[in-house]
Amino acid sequence: MASKRGKQTVRDMILSLAAISAVAGVVYIFIPHDDKADPVKAVDYRVELLTARRAAPYPVAAPSGLTGWKPTSVGYDREAGNSWHLGFLDPDGQYVAVEQSTSPVEKYVTEVSQKAKDTGRTQQVAGKAWQHWEGPKYDALVLHDKGATTVVTGSASPERLAEMAASLKTS
Repeated sequence: MASKRGKQTVRDMILSLAAISAVAGVVYIFIPHDDKADPVKAVDYRVELLTARRAAPYPVAAPSGLTGWKPTSVGYDREAGNSWHLGFLDPDGQYVAVEQSTSPVEKYVTEVSQKAKDTGRTQQVAGKAWQHWEGPKYDALVLHDKGATTVVTGSASPERLAEMAASLKTS
């Protein structure tokens, strides 16, 4: 009897495996899925922006009037030099971040721009002279004003960085 019972167990396992595979196949076929969907989800940063504007000792900047830009990350950290971060994908899919802090300029800009260095050049954007920094990964536009350093950095083109910098508003 033991041998008959062992054969039934193996047979039952094979039948169960076939049934599970059939159900999984049907689920895969009939449940919609989009392999081309954008894996990066947009974030709503309005609440964090209001909170940061109340907490920060400087005017917190955020873009206004940009179309086709997707906000992807946001954060404010009082303990890390009152650091404000707002990340975006530009219309071309390149990364751009707005970073602000009261931390020492050299250290902070080098950190958020992934080791960019000051080129000594400036660029006029919306009537202000922004320092131009270049790095192996990200370039950056840097403005020190009203007790804080504002950095617009990322893998986007210099034109897109300037577009973001021009759109920044503090109220």
